Amino acid sequence: MSIAEPTPSIGLTTISRTVASLAVGVVHTLERAVVGEGRMRTARGNAWEAVCADRARADQRAELDRLVAELTATRVAARRSPRDRQPVG
Repeated sequence: MSIAEPTPSIGLTTISRTVASLAVGVVHTLERAVVGEGRMRTARGNAWEAVCADRARADQRAELDRLVAELTATRVAARRSPRDRQPVG
């Protein structure tokens, strides 16, 4: 009585995983060579760039809100009739 062990076969997924793994290694090595060790992108660097971009968008939104409020106030003031305005002095 012998138990037959299945023979390992190389499937399409094994090949594609191997190729993808090799491609990632090549890209990583190429990036290190071209960009340099100190300028390589990291998860921390990506996160910081995202935080900075969020802050910049928030600043732009606040500036736009301020401009819209200013324009609205100017239009409201311009629509007032002369009799609604208080005399000065």
